[in-house]
Amino acid sequence: MNKQETDALIKSIIEQARKKRLSRRGFMEGALATGATAAAASTLWSTKVAAQTPKKGGTFRVGVHDGNTADSLDPGTTESVFMIQLSHAVRSYLTLITNTNELGPDVADSWEASADASEWTFKLNPNVTFHSGKKLTAEDVVASLNFHRGEKTTSAAKALLTDVVDIKADGDLTVVIKMGAGNADLPYLLSDYHLVMLPSDGSGGVDWESGDGTGPYKLDNFDPGVRAELSKHDGWHREGAYFDSVNMLTLNDPNARQTALVTGDVDAITSVDLKTVSLLERAPGIKIDNVPSGSHVTLPMFCDVAPFDNVDVRLALKYAMNREEIIEKILFGYGSLGNDHPIAPSLPYWADLEQRSYDPDKAKFHMEKSGLGSINVDLSAADSVMSGAVDMCVLYSEHAKQAGININVVREPNDGYWSNVWLVKPFVFVQWGARPTPDVMFSLAYKEGAAWNESHWVNEQFNKLLVEAKSELDEAKRGDMYQEMQLLCRDDGGTVVPFFINRVMGRRDNVAHGDFIASNWELDGARGYERWWFES
Repeated sequence: MNKQETDALIKSIIEQARKKRLSRRGFMEGALATGATAAAASTLWSTKVAAQTPKKGGTFRVGVHDGNTADSLDPGTTESVFMIQLSHAVRSYLTLITNTNELGPDVADSWEASADASEWTFKLNPNVTFHSGKKLTAEDVVASLNFHRGEKTTSAAKALLTDVVDIKADGDLTVVIKMGAGNADLPYLLSDYHLVMLPSDGSGGVDWESGDGTGPYKLDNFDPGVRAELSKHDGWHREGAYFDSVNMLTLNDPNARQTALVTGDVDAITSVDLKTVSLLERAPGIKIDNVPSGSHVTLPMFCDVAPFDNVDVRLALKYAMNREEIIEKILFGYGSLGNDHPIAPSLPYWADLEQRSYDPDKAKFHMEKSGLGSINVDLSAADSVMSGAVDMCVLYSEHAKQAGININVVREPNDGYWSNVWLVKPFVFVQWGARPTPDVMFSLAYKEGAAWNESHWVNEQFNKLLVEAKSELDEAKRGDMYQEMQLLCRDDGGTVVPFFINRVMGRRDNVAHGDFIASNWELDGARGYERWWFES
């Protein structure tokens, strides 16, 4: 057995022991069989198994940012961090993103595609039950996905399912999805936080108002913008859900979040104020999780509203930003450079394009080319979206002055930002979570006609490539298409992407998790509620 095979076997033995499928004696025998010494096997048991074997019990109290009084249980309207967290705790999806950022099963146990990826068959877990006691069937899955389809739907996820021709049940435990053209990313797409499983009402619709779901915890009380109280769902169909109950508190103010963590009023918080990370790390009883991710900030400009309808104005605003200084002074190094497209170096199909740098002279050149001379624009932001958001915009406005561009930073109210500012005002601050593939991100926020096309950008070549790339099974050709799409976003698009931000979260030292943490959303891809536990 070579080293790679030995490492893989030891990893498997450790995982089986953590899940209590292997006793200490069985673990020691397995480790010794790989060639490990008795001392080494004993150390592995104490550090990798005993210390990280989940324990059950307790109430997990979490301080969550970006909660709003307008938050709703309607999954089609889910926008805020609070609701993304709540959705993953209370509801389930066909697929999920694992703690190693890979695709895994949730309600669906397995899936397979036709040769051209235009038809997908999903086999459901037979043990899935709603909190109400009803067993989940293929009828519920069909109704749940169709909730986001059709002309009358108001769901933001409609753009993700526009290529779907038909969704049908084949018995109680099989769902068949037919596409107008092949889509190799469909299983990834179905992990999107909008696409939760809901109980069918028997007439093709769904019941979302009650909060009934098939997730690890059931919803006992929900006060939008304030709190949510959950209790364990004994019928949870996957491993995990070690806490007896979960309390989620809206704490939009970063100081209030961190104070609550230090005083022990909460056990974890979704986001740490980056300028005080070093201080918080030194506080007794506190641990910091710093996870690089594809989460990114965007400053979208309405491309159909003056002066942003002029591509030279858009380019000027992109060249007028000193991204390195922003990462240093706002993120304190907890991030990486953005290049005016949404695909991070950590994501599949990232294109190594020439990095756009701060160049006031080029910004001036494009402003002169636009024929508008100096301009004055408003840029809206709120610190509930990201701690330091307003400060970042103020710093950007200082950079832009060197190019003759006047940016007036508008500090918006934290409450109601997603309903009153985003998609309403023409130049705003937004933070996006990482999507697992370029197709999901592009379809949500850059595709013509998408409900969340936040810049109102329309580019014929981009939209043509988006359709072609979905069904292209040749990885090299697909990569070339995505590279061109990233280039089009960078040089023609209406979105400034300053940086990709690390997920920096805090927890009490008695809160434990596995060796890896998912980076797509805060708190282990919003699944810390089922994956984490109390050590004592």
